[in-house]
Amino acid sequence: PEHDTLLRAIPRLKESLQINVELAAPDQFIPPLPDWEARSPVVLAEKRLAFHHYDFYAQTLAKVERGHRQDLEDTREMLRRGLVDPQRLLAYYGEIEPQLYRYPAVDPATFRRGVEDLIRE
Repeated sequence: PEHDTLLRAIPRLKESLQINVELAAPDQFIPPLPDWEARSPVVLAEKRLAFHHYDFYAQTLAKVERGHRQDLEDTREMLRRGLVDPQRLLAYYGEIEPQLYRYPAVDPATFRRGVEDLIRE
């Protein structure tokens, strides 16, 4: 999204496809997870262009941290579909927890509780 050509095309595409576009990545809300690139599955590859899902663990943790109703529904669905293993999710949270001081808007205790609550569901 850093390219002006792409940024200028998004409003037209959004309107013509009648979709919501949000320019936000999980690492804007939480520290990047180790090896997230390796866990970003390919959606579509066409010649030299490939589209990937962002790591489902990073998505889940970022959505738990944001805590919006739709985000929390998304996290439950990722767990239900088996895209995220609950114990690995908690382990990844543990890996980024020491770095949360870099994200002053994040309360680590509340964040951890959200992850644990999701896993208990």
